[in-house]
Amino acid sequence: MTIKVGDTLPAGTITEFIETEQPGCSIGPNAFKVEDLVKDKKIVIFGLPGAFTPTCSAKHVPGYVEHIAALRAKGVDEVWCLAVNDAFVMGAWGKDQKATGKVRMMADGSAAYTLGLGLQLDLTARGMGMRSNRYAMIVDNGTVKHLAVEGPGKFEVSSAEAILAAL
Repeated sequence: MTIKVGDTLPAGTITEFIETEQPGCSIGPNAFKVEDLVKDKKIVIFGLPGAFTPTCSAKHVPGYVEHIAALRAKGVDEVWCLAVNDAFVMGAWGKDQKATGKVRMMADGSAAYTLGLGLQLDLTARGMGMRSNRYAMIVDNGTVKHLAVEGPGKFEVSSAEAILAAL
């Protein structure tokens, strides 16, 4: 079943590559419980099929990096990019996209969390395996307040501009 507006995000674990040691986080991949990360925060989560793919790299991530100040001005505490890639790939992609300090590049390497959201996209026939649909959601204290899932091959409702309009 696909998550919908009004639902609470499912419990689960995602990972993030940390480049600089911080209290509670070592250098390298660190696992985080989603339910802990979203507590008392307004977060925009956007999902996409994969790191370093054309639309994702040319439009989706750059839009959120470019509009981070406007998103924060509307009360967004964090922006996450969630993809079915490992934390090493997401970390490298975040560097490439100049997302550090702006967009958290979150990895769902086995698609377990994406499956829990019901937002998976089966690209096995294209050699990519199970991936994520392209979507964006606004989450407030763990509750989905807005969800926009793209149609096949589309990039319209999940852009940073579309989310800014929904805030």
